[in-house]
Amino acid sequence: MKNILETVRIQIKNSVRSAYSEAIEKGLLQKTDISEIAVEIPREREHGDFSVNIAMQIAGAIKRNPRQIADIIIKCVKKENTYIDKMECAGPGFINFYLKNDWAYDALEIIAEERAQYGTSDLGKGKKVMVEFVSANPTGPLHMGNARGGALGDCIANVLQASGYEVTREFYVNDAGNQIEKFGMSLEARYMQQLLGESAFPFPEDGYMGEDIKEHAKEYINLYGDKLLNADSAERQKELAEYALPVNLERIKSGLKNYGVEFDNWFSEQSLYQDGEVDRILKYLKDKGHTYEKDGAVWFKASDFGSEKDEVLIRNNGMPTYFTSDIAYHYNKFKKRRFDRVINLLGADHYGHVGRMKAAVNALGIEPERLDIIIFQLVRLYRGGEIARMSKRTGRAITLEDLIEEVGRDAARFYFNMKTSGSHLDFDLDLAVKQSNENPVYYVQYAHARICSMMKLLEQEGVDINDTDDAELSLLKTGEELSLAEKLAQYPDEIKTSAETLEPSRLTRYALDVSALFHSFYNACRVKGEENELMKARLALVKCTAQVIRNILGVLSINAPERM
Repeated sequence: MKNILETVRIQIKNSVRSAYSEAIEKGLLQKTDISEIAVEIPREREHGDFSVNIAMQIAGAIKRNPRQIADIIIKCVKKENTYIDKMECAGPGFINFYLKNDWAYDALEIIAEERAQYGTSDLGKGKKVMVEFVSANPTGPLHMGNARGGALGDCIANVLQASGYEVTREFYVNDAGNQIEKFGMSLEARYMQQLLGESAFPFPEDGYMGEDIKEHAKEYINLYGDKLLNADSAERQKELAEYALPVNLERIKSGLKNYGVEFDNWFSEQSLYQDGEVDRILKYLKDKGHTYEKDGAVWFKASDFGSEKDEVLIRNNGMPTYFTSDIAYHYNKFKKRRFDRVINLLGADHYGHVGRMKAAVNALGIEPERLDIIIFQLVRLYRGGEIARMSKRTGRAITLEDLIEEVGRDAARFYFNMKTSGSHLDFDLDLAVKQSNENPVYYVQYAHARICSMMKLLEQEGVDINDTDDAELSLLKTGEELSLAEKLAQYPDEIKTSAETLEPSRLTRYALDVSALFHSFYNACRVKGEENELMKARLALVKCTAQVIRNILGVLSINAPERM
């Protein structure tokens, strides 16, 4: 797919490079390396459409004043067969480029041609990428951290798909280890208390206190009565956990589906033990000399591979740690299923996991840069200006299900992608349900709905809204028209940069910018009632705006309503 900004950048880079070569040939400048020329979009529109700082980059090497260098390069630039209209030297030596409007008109033609494909690319060249996210313990309902991780992970996967990667979404089911033992013990206590009374059976000190544990025990009794009353404790815990885990997983799957998140794979941690993969990875690390024994435990020499400290693989009680199965899991990802790249999204309490996991894949003979670990920060919910910790409906801790019920899927997903993953997020529940321009997701969706309404009214008045293929786009000359068209031209770049940085928050900012520019255009420029050719040109611009908003919201998995 076409990226007009990339075309412009190439033209500017080639023009600067040719101008510099000509200046050297004429003896105006000395030769030095200019292998990389950065072409940026200035923050202020009066500073041009694009800018390069090449003069400042080479000033030290050739011992010349950067403004003098910039002036010489400007005089040598050939503008023929480019979008370049004029150039100016600014500040300490920036070269600012002002383009002909043609580049914005050409962008509109590309949008009209590519439509839903506009913004996609082959950046990834079909490489296999796994995005593993949410991966909540199946011992209870999904919480706010899971909600943020779900929105981030799904959007990252969408961006990568749009950029030509073959993407697999995976949920790692932590159905082995301490948390499952604790889950079984908690279920057992609630089961026995239901049958014998609360005082008859002690609840474990670190057990899961949620109401869902009581509900599981109640439901089991409704189905099977007291069949486990006289069973061995270990057997009772095992059967109760085996009953409740699938129920929880189905609830998690259903909740995520309502949230617009569906996984390609649900990978069981327990399967790594059943298939012998944990044992094989331990043997591999021992055979390679990457382990040692100390205090009755088996340790991984993580510090040999860049981590801050060594890590326990087998505790002194003979039980593997969670980290051990995680190494086996990543061996499975890279070596067995042959993913070119793996991306893990983890909550803020997993900072220590980054270094040791990269050390582990390094020890497995896998380049650590093929593993990306994104740590996302905590979410604070506010209602009425105060931190909200309880659901209005249930009076319990707010879950993903409660959030969707209160503010809706679209608002939740938009808000969770508004800040970079490394930033704390304050989520205003009152604002998220407001039907006003103060609400960011409403503001964007309303821009799309307003366009659809405008086109429907034009159709009702006999205007052929599809008759814009031959629109005379050069009639678009006002600042509002050109600013909007130029912003639409940036969309492929936004998708590409989001894929490269794994930061989808720039897409919500871009969506807000497009919407703001559209509303400015709407207030300044009429479509209906103008001379026919100008009306067609503005209608073409409006249709392209709607298409780009739809494309952005599609990547965010948010609805683009036609009426509001």
